[in-house]
Amino acid sequence: MKKTMIFGHKKPDTDSVMSAIGLSYLKNALGENTEARVIGDLNKETRYALTAFGLKEPRYLNDVKLQLKDIHYHKGFLIHEDDSIYDGYQAMLREELTGIPVVTKEGIFCGLVTLKNLSHMLINENIEDLYTSYDNILRVLKGEEIVRANDEIVGKILVAAYRSTTFLSNVELTPDDILIVGDRHSVIEYAVESSVKMIILSGDSYMKEEHIQIAKEHGVNIIRTPYDTYRVSRLLSLANYIKTMIEIYNPTKFLETDFVSDVIDINNKLKHTNYPVVDKHNKCLGLLKITDLSEKTPKKVILVDHNEKLQSVEGLEEAEILEIFDHHNLGSITTNNPINFRNMNVGSTCTIVYSMFRERGVEIPRDIAGALLSGVLSDTLILKSPTATQRDRDAVENLAFIADVDYEQYGMDLFKSGTSLSGMSKEDVLYNDFKLYTANDKSFGVGQFFTMNFDDIRKEIDQYVDELDQVAEQNHYQLVALYVTDIIKNGSYVLFNRKGANIMNLAYQDNVTEGYFVEGCVSRKKHVVPILMEIIES
Repeated sequence: MKKTMIFGHKKPDTDSVMSAIGLSYLKNALGENTEARVIGDLNKETRYALTAFGLKEPRYLNDVKLQLKDIHYHKGFLIHEDDSIYDGYQAMLREELTGIPVVTKEGIFCGLVTLKNLSHMLINENIEDLYTSYDNILRVLKGEEIVRANDEIVGKILVAAYRSTTFLSNVELTPDDILIVGDRHSVIEYAVESSVKMIILSGDSYMKEEHIQIAKEHGVNIIRTPYDTYRVSRLLSLANYIKTMIEIYNPTKFLETDFVSDVIDINNKLKHTNYPVVDKHNKCLGLLKITDLSEKTPKKVILVDHNEKLQSVEGLEEAEILEIFDHHNLGSITTNNPINFRNMNVGSTCTIVYSMFRERGVEIPRDIAGALLSGVLSDTLILKSPTATQRDRDAVENLAFIADVDYEQYGMDLFKSGTSLSGMSKEDVLYNDFKLYTANDKSFGVGQFFTMNFDDIRKEIDQYVDELDQVAEQNHYQLVALYVTDIIKNGSYVLFNRKGANIMNLAYQDNVTEGYFVEGCVSRKKHVVPILMEIIES
């Protein structure tokens, strides 16, 4: 069963991370195969919560773009360099492909052979030389082993086409010759006494026992085949090692981890039909036929705590979204198929996950209870936010009991862990909890940072505003605002990029200056985004 990734938004806060962890535990307990991931760096508060309950930090997920490993290419389709050209040709016919990768005994890619190469060889090349194994010849000619003196056969193909007397008089045989001959005993006797490399008896021809004995003494290999001389002469060159067809060039190949979009771009220039697929050690994994790109299995994902494309992982449009669990307004994400979308008017996505545990009758262990509790306390400001509902309060009471903590004391410790500016740059503060939104095709960003001492930020307020200006300019955002929330004073200090001043004045119907305090503004979801969205849309 392919693993489903569960993750929150790009700037992970405690609610998004803990809801992913909790939901993954629930899904796996119900028999699914999921893993909680993060798509951004964790803040101090979230790390504090993970440590407090002995939870591992989820692994980072860079993107969910389609890779070749998500494509139904011809995995395992390859041939070893010491197999015959005929084996390669038959493999291509069976799979209806026009190329086959060639590998060493260790599986290392060493070349690509195509039907075009094969046609060129049969029509234009010298096919008198033979370099192969005894077994390859035996297999290609459906032959019978009479005498085996060598496992590897190297020589020149010769057909006994003349009359016996003419052949004996005019043809000088050497130890490098591979003679195709029928039931012509004088020629066979001449061949074994000349110590030729090999005799191939066509048409199931009989060979005298005395000649077989001489062949053994002289080291002459002998194979009998039911095929007639003409067919043997046509097939024998195909018994050559397939490595003899490898041209001295490095064909374009792809790693299984390469993005499909990059493969398409390269193919648009090259216009090839087949590409070998290898791993990072150049071990061949199979063959990609360019039409295989339409047969894919996208990565499966479940989103928590967001449903805005701008807030989500790179390549989301190439993935299969199975479900969304969120407590925000509906955003811009669309899906090709109907999905389970659970959106509830609660203060935390963790409250939704807690409700699902109760609905499915799955017991919540202490560490998962602590994780969910941390998410609810963080997003509801220890239940003081106007977004907090009775569902959130019930969840906190029950989760605190399971986690065996005093939620008010733990909540304060949690917030204190995340409000220190120590070691943080201006960018770190802005992106500590930052979300992007769109209104009328215009983008704006809102960061929120919790502190109990705004004076540390006030001292460097111009530098913070410079950072906001730079972010807005570089990303063409209409507005970049930072709300510094003081849960003790129950409000937020507002900083914004200078070109966004007009939007802020309209939003608060006042001459808003940097560091302006908005009484009662503690929830980005209820107190900030709806107001800014309305102004920008109008």
